[in-house]
Amino acid sequence: HRLFDRGLAYVGTDYRSNTLWDEYIKYEESLQAWSNLAVVYTRILEHPIQQLDRYFNCLKELTATRSLSEILTAEETSMYCLTVENSAQVLDGEAHPNDVEKTAEPEVSSSTEAEDKAKYVSIREELFRKAKEYESKIFNFEQAIRRPYFHVKPLDKPELENWHSYLDFIEKEEDINKVIKLYERCVIACASYSEFWIRYVQCMEDRQSLELANNALARATHVFVKKQTEIHLFSARFKELNGDTDGARAEYQHLHSVLYPGLLEAIVKHANMEHRLGDKESACLVYEKAIAAEKEKEQSQLLPMLLIQYSRFLYMVGDLEKAREISGGLHGLANLTKPVLEAVIFLESIFQSEKRIDLLESLVEKFLTAEQTQGELASLSDKEELSSIYLEFLDTFGDVQSIKKATTRHTILFSRKRSILPSKKRRADDAVMSGRDKMAKTGDGTQPGMGTDPNAHNPAVWPATSEASAQQWGAAYAQQAAYPAYGAYDYSQQMPQSAPQAAAYGAYPPTYPAQ
Repeated sequence: HRLFDRGLAYVGTDYRSNTLWDEYIKYEESLQAWSNLAVVYTRILEHPIQQLDRYFNCLKELTATRSLSEILTAEETSMYCLTVENSAQVLDGEAHPNDVEKTAEPEVSSSTEAEDKAKYVSIREELFRKAKEYESKIFNFEQAIRRPYFHVKPLDKPELENWHSYLDFIEKEEDINKVIKLYERCVIACASYSEFWIRYVQCMEDRQSLELANNALARATHVFVKKQTEIHLFSARFKELNGDTDGARAEYQHLHSVLYPGLLEAIVKHANMEHRLGDKESACLVYEKAIAAEKEKEQSQLLPMLLIQYSRFLYMVGDLEKAREISGGLHGLANLTKPVLEAVIFLESIFQSEKRIDLLESLVEKFLTAEQTQGELASLSDKEELSSIYLEFLDTFGDVQSIKKATTRHTILFSRKRSILPSKKRRADDAVMSGRDKMAKTGDGTQPGMGTDPNAHNPAVWPATSEASAQQWGAAYAQQAAYPAYGAYDYSQQMPQSAPQAAAYGAYPPTYPAQ
């Protein structure tokens, strides 16, 4: 009995727990313990599990073939004989010893055996009806669960969505035990998905069950999704929110120093936390340690973004001089990318001091004139966009000579290329075209039409003259008017790949809010 009760305490209320209940029934039948068997059937009817109709019919059959003295427990017998009207108290199989003394056999009552059996069944029929009503609400959710067990193979999107919908439904329940039971079932099948562990922790926290929340979080970070960045970032924020700053600090350090050395998002969030705690020196130390580690590498792709974020952080906390000094370290780096140069231009624009236009010019010139061995089309687009951003910067902070130089370069590199290259292709097409084909295209056999000029079909996007080009700049880089947050960084490019996820549950914003 105790072994079955231990197992049923864990899974006895699960929708698919009928197989365990069946084994319990077989055990009681083998002992011919009819009263215990009746109690098992009564317990089953309290829960919305599979095959409830079969269990209710089995109970009715047991009641019909056995006398009440055989199917009632000693406690039930005492209460049953006390009064028929109070028989509803038999539902939970518990007795109230203060009401009446226990007796081994039922006393003779005024009602007949058949009437007593009918009332016994009707009480359990009410349990059955309530359980069936609840089962109808969860039936579709349960049927959509195709894989209730754990497997390394990713779950498909509909099944993940079904788990979220089922959890949405169950969280409306006041009974926290039902909520916990479903979450525990969920994190078996979805053990590799941080989003469900995070949701479990948040749900327990909302219900003021921090012990359960910490228990789920520990299992996630130490066992099931211990190599996923999302869970450690969430854990750090959760611990900070609940006053465990040492634990939050340990999570960040483990993430950006041990698990994924140099993870930019963890470094930035760690520094921001130290600043929130009022320790600016510790915040700066987080950046400086990471920068020192990256400088030891021959070629570090992370170093430019670390310098940008550190400079931006210093600017936001009011240390303008040091922010400008850190940003100056970017100018000596080789092979700067477009996002890095955008950030350099942005930082230079916000520093309240004389603009270092000569330095910016050298960086932009190097980027725009660098030869690309592959991806030329994408590179040309990036170069043109950066050139437009730099032109707008100069329009605000530059002098006439710097604007003229950048304008001429932009026209040569981009405006003329986009007008000349299509024209060459058009002339090549004309060279192989017959005279009759040409006249057919003009629509007139004697007079040239509007389309005879090879350039007419491909008008220059940018006028060739500098004066006209100046008039077109507004349209050309109007899209750049709203600068992106140059201090932002796309963490997805650096984020380590973890177990397959569905939607990005709790996706991180592209920029950090002001400290």
